[in-house]
Amino acid sequence: MNKLATNVLADLWTGRTDHTERRSSFRYHQIVELVDLENLQPSKDSTCAIIGFECEEGVRRNQGRLGAAKAPNAIRQALASLPWKLEEGKRIIDVGNIQCQNEKLEDAQEELGLAVSKLFSKSATPIIIGGGHETLYGHYLGVRKHIGNASLGIINIDAHFDLRSYENQPSSGTMFRQILENDQNSQYFVLGIQRFGNTQELFDKADELGAQYIYEEDMTEERMDDIITALDEFIEKQDYVMLTLCTDVLNAAFAPGVSAPSPFGLTPMVVRTLIRRVTAHKKTLSFDICEVNPVLDENGRTVKLGAYLTNEAIMRFLGGDNYDFST
Repeated sequence: MNKLATNVLADLWTGRTDHTERRSSFRYHQIVELVDLENLQPSKDSTCAIIGFECEEGVRRNQGRLGAAKAPNAIRQALASLPWKLEEGKRIIDVGNIQCQNEKLEDAQEELGLAVSKLFSKSATPIIIGGGHETLYGHYLGVRKHIGNASLGIINIDAHFDLRSYENQPSSGTMFRQILENDQNSQYFVLGIQRFGNTQELFDKADELGAQYIYEEDMTEERMDDIITALDEFIEKQDYVMLTLCTDVLNAAFAPGVSAPSPFGLTPMVVRTLIRRVTAHKKTLSFDICEVNPVLDENGRTVKLGAYLTNEAIMRFLGGDNYDFST
């Protein structure tokens, strides 16, 4: 495994400083700790660990628009100036980036899985910043290594099933099929599926593999109670849960900088509600955000939104139900 922290520069974590000692004035860049994963020790503090996946090889193989490999550092920069709202005893660390080199996607995914597993072993909650959505498969490998044969619910906020054939090679469109066809203890729930963003063959494959899904047009704030009920019922059937967000699920008016932007899609409010609900659950182990593409972004809008949504997950993991989101 590479020495991960050497890939992250401290100057990514800079921003406005309102006060150098008063914690209530602190922002992320004043709290985050850069840690070498090889030297990470368990802490009594509740800890979230950021790890980046600088990879877009899966997007390239899936014939998508490139640029997502730049997202981990861009989202860090956007996170840096966000206010830190939690009391002492809540810790955020950054262990660096996994890089995909020489188009060796599978090797990079394996390395990410090992890193995620190691974070779990040190009692840290992984917050994975992709990269293309191929990030999810490395994330999954680490979770499965950690939980053994326990049942796993994979919740995906996404416009697409990502159930394409991997017979020739894996890509950013194959991960969930790879998992479901080879892991009988995993279940799949997708929120935000677009009717015309997936072929009929993919709908047929989803039904064949027992995937549960909710259409994009049904993902409204007015129907959120029913959606939350369906989510809760899915989670209760699992031993553990992992959450992945593909930002192309968002309406392109809010998130233009993604690999596959959509004129339809979810609002940030709906996605935020889903993230809050899932990451607050005691069974939820980890979170990843994928497909933010800084190269194609407009005025950093998608990067900033990605940072805010990542912050929602971190605050919920560390604050749980005791965190007051009204302030």
